[in-house]
Amino acid sequence: MRTRAITTTAALLLVTLTACSSSDDAPAANDSGTPAAEPTVSVPAEHVGDDLMAAVAVYTSAYFAGDADTAYAMLSARCAKEITKDAYAGVVARAKTDYGPDHQATDVQADVSGNLGRATYKVQGLPKFDRTKQPWALEGDAWKYDAC
Repeated sequence: MRTRAITTTAALLLVTLTACSSSDDAPAANDSGTPAAEPTVSVPAEHVGDDLMAAVAVYTSAYFAGDADTAYAMLSARCAKEITKDAYAGVVARAKTDYGPDHQATDVQADVSGNLGRATYKVQGLPKFDRTKQPWALEGDAWKYDAC
């Protein structure tokens, strides 16, 4: 009896899983035979700039830590054309030497419109580096520093 219950439960689970899965990656067709539209993801208004705010935090941290690889990778394509990676490594190394690595972005605010963003933030302990409406560009799925 116990074996039958386990077998029945396993069979029901398998049927349920099979019904919920699809081996076809294409959208399901609607009544007209054309593929249904892909679902879109909507971000609540209060979270629209979250990715940009996170990018500002990562970039600022990398900049003052002297992490040239991370900071340079976060430059927009336009800015990367204006400075070589080696030259930029010298800039962030100097920032680390002159100011130290412990300067985080605080009070970060982001204004996003399509692929363009403006970030306003303070740099902890270094008010001369506080920024207002600093330009950022969305390239692919990543925000890039565009204030060159």
